Amino acid sequence: MKTPASLAELRLTALLALCAGALAVSPPAVAQEAVSVEIVPGAVSLDVGEEVTLTARVLDAEGNTVDAQVLFFPSFADGRSGSARQSIDVDRATGRIRAVKGGEFLISAIVATARGLRGEAMVSVAFPPLDRIDVTPSGGSTYVGVATRHRATLLDTAEDERDGEIRWSTSDEGVATVDRFGILTAHAPGQVVLQAEAEGIAAEVRYDVRDNPAARLTVSGSAERARTGDVVRFEATVEDAMGGAVGDLPVTWTVMSDPFIEATADIPPAEIDEKGRFVAYFPGVYTVVANVPGRAARTALEVHPRHASQEVTFVGQGQVNNERTSDLWVWEGVDRRDYAITGTHAAAGAVYFWDVTDPASPVLTDSVVVDARTTNDVKVSEDGEICVISREGASNRRNGIVILDCRNPRDVTTISVFDDELTGGVHNLFIHEGHVYAVNNGRRFDVINIEDPASPHRVGRFELDTPGHAIHDIWIVDGIAYTSNWGDGVVLIDVGGGDRGGSPSNPVEIARFRDIGGRTHAAFPYRSPTGRFYVFMGDEAGRPGFDGQDPERTPQFMSGYIHVVDFTDPANPEEVARYEIPEAGSHNMWIEDDKLYAAFYNGGLRVLDISGELKGNLGEQGREVARYMAYDPDGVVANAPFTWGPQIHKGNLFFAEYFSGLWAVKLQPRQELVP
Repeated sequence: MKTPASLAELRLTALLALCAGALAVSPPAVAQEAVSVEIVPGAVSLDVGEEVTLTARVLDAEGNTVDAQVLFFPSFADGRSGSARQSIDVDRATGRIRAVKGGEFLISAIVATARGLRGEAMVSVAFPPLDRIDVTPSGGSTYVGVATRHRATLLDTAEDERDGEIRWSTSDEGVATVDRFGILTAHAPGQVVLQAEAEGIAAEVRYDVRDNPAARLTVSGSAERARTGDVVRFEATVEDAMGGAVGDLPVTWTVMSDPFIEATADIPPAEIDEKGRFVAYFPGVYTVVANVPGRAARTALEVHPRHASQEVTFVGQGQVNNERTSDLWVWEGVDRRDYAITGTHAAAGAVYFWDVTDPASPVLTDSVVVDARTTNDVKVSEDGEICVISREGASNRRNGIVILDCRNPRDVTTISVFDDELTGGVHNLFIHEGHVYAVNNGRRFDVINIEDPASPHRVGRFELDTPGHAIHDIWIVDGIAYTSNWGDGVVLIDVGGGDRGGSPSNPVEIARFRDIGGRTHAAFPYRSPTGRFYVFMGDEAGRPGFDGQDPERTPQFMSGYIHVVDFTDPANPEEVARYEIPEAGSHNMWIEDDKLYAAFYNGGLRVLDISGELKGNLGEQGREVARYMAYDPDGVVANAPFTWGPQIHKGNLFFAEYFSGLWAVKLQPRQELVP
């Protein structure tokens, strides 16, 4: 058995291994030779559905071709933000592009190993002719006094939405009128036609307006007392003159606020939605009012502070200050001791193993160096015997995954490498019941059987069919895979634990949800004791130019927040809440015991109380339990917290810091207030 090595000794081991690899492989010195990128053709015009393949040549100062890997990425030519991948489908490895929607696009060919070196081509896609207008709601019956908002969607022959000014009108303004926002107000019984018109195309919906039957209205709530952040559900009962229930008369909800302290922030003291779900951001007394035409009813409730805060204390650190740290995984080894593994990012392909049985004194036990620039993801099997690491930036461009024997974390050995059809790079992965689910080239996930880790083999794969689709991460719980797919949001997939007949060799989609914003980077499921099932979806938005090295610039280069989606009914998922740190962007997360542990890059580590039903802006409801900023004066960048990912293990909170390695802290029990 090897004795624990120092970080310096492991650095030397890594350096020798890299030198040996360099002698054997000798990749081209692209960064020193390449000076320009030329795309052919430099400009192209397409119709929707047409394809073309662009060719990129990397040139040196004399105009000679340099052997270098080039990746293709789309953007909007007018510089607007947002992903263009849903509008123009680009195979980033081959340069094949397919026009999906009309518009002007810029295709960038970026040299993977030379920072900032790129070429550009302009692609113009002609807009198809307009086809129709879809109006919702689609008509039916309504009552005198009811105002109904309508939305009109202008579609072309390719079924794509188009911008255009909608003009609204009604056939009989004595029965109903409509304003420029599509809000129809019923005035008298009768028949009326609502029309939406744009660019010579029109759509109509018909209404039967009836007398208002409401004679009595009552309102009740699920609680008379609550804490900030608690969701209280209100119901309104409408009856006619005979005491019969009127179930289809729309109810409008409002709230009158009387907070205990003056609320002058940029959020209201409380909110209530169209379903009668109320949540307060400040303590106080609130009056909830239900309205139907000609009738109103109200009730009140008292809201108290949540008192969720707890102290978080430093426990220990496994410092890595010679290269950037990526993800981590903590587990109980076969010897019943506790261990952690950390990867490295944009570095030399190393992963580090730590004994964290005493989290106050993590001990570096071993390291493994592979042919890669980034070992972004690291996972260990449920039995603690097999570790799998992802590879990106291999010198031979084959990448894939590396399977390790970690039964003895003081002497980790390589069992096998699997790179068949994984040459584009594996950014993230997950191990579940003898299979590795590997994110392949950002396009799909492949399922690799590792029941015999010396002979891994592919058994399945899953890929979306949407234009410009991509995948970043995968997480599996109880045989359900949760994939994070950037603009396509989160997808739930049965890989053996659902009711759709799925298996590792036959993944079957269950449901999907595209969040507001559309940059889903990570997802984590959470089954609440309330009976509701949530999926937390984390955005990631790194603005152009971010390299993670300048602590003065990092805050302005990361953004994005966590979306909370209620998947209790998988057929009708609903985004109900959000958790946002305005000065920072979200990254990875962990949920355990009604708490969300979230890494927010330069915003540090955040702990959030997610007990009960969730609604609204969670960060403003007194739900934040704790925050921790990991300052290390000896880090790769000194005193620059940049939190990558957290994990709870045996009561301790471990997390990876991009600039300073492995950290452990502990959440202390909440001190009860003494009267």
